[in-house]
Formats: sequence, C-alpha cells, structure tokens
Amino acid sequence: MKSLKLYGIQDLRFEDAVQPVIEKKDDVIVKVKAVGICGSDISRFNKLGPYVEGMIFGHEFAGEVVEVGSGVEVIKVGDRVAGCPTFYCGKCYSCQKGELARCEKLTVIGARHPGAYAEYVKLPAGNIVPIPDNVDYDTAAMIEPSAVVVHGFNRTTMQPGSEVAIMGCGNIGLLAIQWAKVFGAKKVYAIDIDDKKLEMAKEAGADVLINSLNNSAHEQIMEHTNGQGVDVAIESAGSPITSAQVLALPKKGGEVVFMGIPYGDVPIERFYFEKIVRNELTVLGSWNAISAPFPGNEWSTSVHYMSTGQINVKPMITHRLKLNEGPETFNKIVKRDDFFGKVLFYPDPK
Repeated sequence: MKSLKLYGIQDLRFEDAVQPVIEKKDDVIVKVKAVGICGSDISRFNKLGPYVEGMIFGHEFAGEVVEVGSGVEVIKVGDRVAGCPTFYCGKCYSCQKGELARCEKLTVIGARHPGAYAEYVKLPAGNIVPIPDNVDYDTAAMIEPSAVVVHGFNRTTMQPGSEVAIMGCGNIGLLAIQWAKVFGAKKVYAIDIDDKKLEMAKEAGADVLINSLNNSAHEQIMEHTNGQGVDVAIESAGSPITSAQVLALPKKGGEVVFMGIPYGDVPIERFYFEKIVRNELTVLGSWNAISAPFPGNEWSTSVHYMSTGQINVKPMITHRLKLNEGPETFNKIVKRDDFFGKVLFYPDPK
C-alpha cells in the first residue's frame, strides 16, 4: 500500500508499505478515507523527527472497516468509523486510577505503531469509534482533535454564562471556540496575530476578534471586560510567547487551560507570572483526549455534537489533497509558502 513515512527532521517520504494484516482476535483493519495533519505532526516533522525512523506517520483519521479479528463482535466489515489513535498501558499507577491520559507509557499510532497516512491502518477494536451516517469522513477525521478540546474543557469548572478567551486560532483554537459555546459560554474572545485566522474564528462563532500584534491581548481583553478579565482562558497557540501572555487574561479566581505545546522554553515576565499568585488562578494542563471508560466521553460527545451540526469543522478545511502530495505540503507549511487551515489527505487512489 502507499504511505507517508517519517525518516528524520523534514524528511517525509511517500513510499510503499506493507499492508496490515489481522494478527490478534481484536484487530480491526480500516481503509482510510480521510486523514488530517495535526499541529503535533508539523512540530515533529519540523523540529523533533520520528520516534522510530521510517514509521508511517499520522493519527487523525476516519474510514471504512474492511477486516476484523475473530474476537470482534460489535464492529462489522463495512462500518463507517473513526479511530482513537491512543494506546495506554493499563498497568501504571495512573491507569489503575482510571486516569488514562496520564499513563506513563501513553503513545499514539504514527509514533511507535504504524499510523494513518496510509491506505490502511490497524487498531484494536476498543479504539474503533463508529460514526453515524450524517457524519461524513472529512468531519469524522477531526473527531480526535475535537476530543482533545473536550478533554481540556472537562478539566475546567466552566459554567453557563461564562466568558472565554481563546489564544491562538489554529485548528485546536477554532474547535475550542465552538466547544466553548456548547459548554455554555455567553461570549468568546478569539485572539491571534493573523487576520485570516481571525476571520475563520468569526465564522466558527467567536463574538469578539482581537489581533494582538500591535496591542497586547491583555489590554484589549481588559477593555472589553471592564477591567475584569474572562472566566476561562485557553492557550491553543502553543508558542512560548502566548504561553506566558495567556496568564494575564482571566479574572481573579479564573482558570487557564494549556492545550498547546510550545516545544521550547517559556520565559515568563514578572507581570504575567504574578497573575497566577495575585489573581489566585487555577492553571490546568490538558494532555491527549482519552478518559475512562476508554476511549472516553470526549469521543462520544464529539460524535454527538458533530452529528447535530453544533460542531462544524467544514469551514476549517482549506486543503483536500492526495497522499502523494504529503512531502511537498509539509514543506510548504513549515516555510509558510501559503495559508493553511486544516489539511486532509485522501489515501484511497480511487
């Protein structure tokens, strides 16, 4: 089968790969219909390189079941599904407590197991997420990033009527805008330095757009909230700068949720750091998208709200490409040769 394999930093290759086969009773093989580029894929391509040289890359996908192991009963050939790409050990202290996202050996396909930038991918039956007929493959390929956002919001004490600031309007940020409304936010502030991304944030449902390039996000948020700040601030840009600036956005007693990964040291000026203490902030980290019982309500909730249309990912998708365009596309993204929102690949040659 055709695939995209990551060999090193900025070394992604479109190559043949061995098609997966049933080996265990609970194996399920899925023909990949749509697979998306995750922000973490870009960082690993551009800065970190692979966990395993030559591993098939990618983990956000949806497709059709083509084969199941002898012990699989609920999932049938022909089912339309998405896949939770995450593996947990089930044995460590966190797993025994049911805190699966904190597993000491947490990993995903595309890292140490063959990923979904391929014509076919294999997962255990427990990782398979059925999708209803009114959720198409493009939408279903984004259940995983949606579940990431839900996992973060589940960590908060957010109440209906809250005001929420989303710092960074990439794919996670755009999903966070929509999820903030589902969680009951009465007003959502979208913050970025790119006007194109802010326009996408407006389409996603943001009430107030803030370009922080020339005037700080903190100052503008305070102007809009009569000097109070917001109830919940989400850091979804994943940059060292915004990872500090986000601390100045909540009101006293407010919450900050870090969903982005800066992949670099975060220097924090005294002004921002003291907000944690002086404003008695609750600062939350959020990792991955799973909980008990696995894969967690993050997944069932995402499927439900995508089915009702309250989570609409279609405006986020800017590129729909063939799998063989992968290496060129990743290079363009890191060189910023074009504006990219969500990118989907279609491995099926038909």
